[in-house]
This record gives sequence, C-alpha cells and structure tokens, in this order.
Amino acid sequence: MQEKAKRLIPGMTQLLSKRPDQFSYGVWPGYYSKAKGAEVWDLDGKKYLDMSISGIGANVLGYADPDVDEAVMAAVKNGTSCSLNCPEEVELAKVLCDLHPWADMVRYARTGGESMAVAVRIARAHTGKDKIAFSGYHGWHDWYLAANLGTENALGEHLLTGLLPAGVPKGLINTALPFNYNDLDALQKIVSEHGNDLAAIVIEPIRNSKPESDFIDGIRAIADETGAVFIVDEISAAFRYLTGGAHLHFFPQMPDMAVFSKAMGNGYPIAAIIGKSNVMESAQKTFISSTYWTDRIGPTAALATIKKHKDLNVAEHLIAIGDKVQKEWINLGQKHGLAIDVGGMKPASHFVFLDDQ
Repeated sequence: MQEKAKRLIPGMTQLLSKRPDQFSYGVWPGYYSKAKGAEVWDLDGKKYLDMSISGIGANVLGYADPDVDEAVMAAVKNGTSCSLNCPEEVELAKVLCDLHPWADMVRYARTGGESMAVAVRIARAHTGKDKIAFSGYHGWHDWYLAANLGTENALGEHLLTGLLPAGVPKGLINTALPFNYNDLDALQKIVSEHGNDLAAIVIEPIRNSKPESDFIDGIRAIADETGAVFIVDEISAAFRYLTGGAHLHFFPQMPDMAVFSKAMGNGYPIAAIIGKSNVMESAQKTFISSTYWTDRIGPTAALATIKKHKDLNVAEHLIAIGDKVQKEWINLGQKHGLAIDVGGMKPASHFVFLDDQ
C-alpha cells in the first residue's frame, strides 16, 4: 500500500505527521483496517496498542467511541446536507459560549488550519492591519508560512523545521512575525518595530512548558495598547486539561478569540472560532464562506463529544494517565542509562534522547 501511495499521492498522505517514511519505513504500519478504543489493526490483521497520540490528538475519547458514533449515525439518517441550516450549529455555539463565558459568538470550519486562517482574516478585518505576531504552530496557510519568506528557517528556529514556503506570495514578507513562548521581551521587540501595523497576537495556551503569568499579562496589555486581537490557538491543547480550552486552566486573562478543532469532534471534522462580539462581527466585513462548513456531522459529533467529556471528567483521567507515563519514561531512562528529556502536556506527552548512547 505504501508503494502504491508513493506513485499516486504526493508525500504519500495528506498530513505530515502521518507520513510513513518519517517512521521506520517498511516496519511501522502505515495504514489501518480498524481502530477501536486505544487499539489499531493494520492491513495484515495485526493488532497494536496505540502509544502514539490517538489520531494526532483528535480522538480524545478513543477511536470509534460508541456514543459519538451513535449520535452521528442518527444525524446521517436524517440527512447531513440540506439547503437549510442545521440547528445543531446553534446549539453548539451556545455550549461553547457557556463553557467560555468571555465569548459571545461562534463561527465554524472543519479543520484546524483553515479555522486559524479564518481567525486571522477576522482579526485583520477588525483592525484594518496586516501583521501577525505569533508563538507556536498554527497550520499550513499562507499567513503562517509567510514567516519563512526571505529567511533561512524562521519557523525551524521557532518550532518546526522544513516547512517550505514555496507558493506563498512574496508580498507577504514581514507579515508573520514569530516569537518564542514565555519570551515577552521578544514580543515587545516586535511591537517596537511593527506595533502600529499589528492585527493580532497569536499563541498556543501551552505546548512544552506552562505559561508564565507575566507573559500572559504582558500579551493582554500589549493587545490592549496596540488594538491587536489576542487569539489563543486551542487546536492541540483543548480538552486535555478540562472540558473546553486549556487557557481556562492556565490563565484567567481572557483572549479576544479562541480556535478549536481536533479533539472537539473526537475524529469527526469540526472546528470553531469563538470570540467577543465586537471582534466576531467583523466577519461580516469580509467574505468567509464554505458549503461544507454547514454540514450536520461536525456539530453533532462535537455536541456528543463535549457532553461525554464533561460527564465523565475525561480531562482528569487523561492527566492521570499522562503523569504515570511520564514518570515511567523517566524511571526507564534511568534504569537503562539513557539520557532523555520528558516534556509536553501530560495528556500529550513526548520524550527525546539527549545524546547518542
């Protein structure tokens, strides 16, 4: 199957994190026939315990969750596409605003990258400015990859290497300005040079380290001073620490917008951009529209996922498991004389080898 994919699909897959040739090619099972809970079956019928990150972070309840699937199948039977709008998107908007009391309004997309592009477009429409200061990984769209235009590897120095900007308009040079997480001085330097043109400040609530309070306080103050929109990208972190955005767990200072995808639908495509009404209404100043952002499956899956996540206090369970895994990795490293660094969110842990022993 991998050899066929090489001939038929550029890059073999649609997602960088799933490229078979990034793993032990020919050994790592690149394709699955079935997935249930935390188990995966490959095309040869071999069963594995998935010690990866559960659908690249999307399947927070495990694969093929029966309650989410049941809700989706009922929606399918009643029609997932129509000339009218599905009421589930209104119900989900209410749920998301109730979970995040600072937010007033919601727009939808179906993937993380495009939802971040929507958020940035709204911020630019709201402010009338172009430049985005950001920390973290935020997808594949032009606004983000523009950081690598005219530089050696700005995103590589920042977080991920090898994100090539070929095809991104060169006119976007100096519109995407990266700064390191918890480095308020770096952000202030960007503001001193570009503050009058700053449309948004974008961060992830957490990735490898927890946010420092003065870092978040500083971002909020800078956003207020410059008029920039403070956007929190919750695509990777949401539903790991509580039901809703991780920013509610780590810092009380509320953003102007937050973006969700991945875990919100437990594997079904759905994304949401939530925010304060004065910012969100600016979506009406520009053209943001797509037929498949109105389908019924995504909102239905999100409603079922959020209900189960909250009822069973799933986040507490995930944190407990992550804590045990991290401690065991440290113990095993010490036992076998391997220098490793254990990090990341406990519900999405990772380790790296520090030398070549």
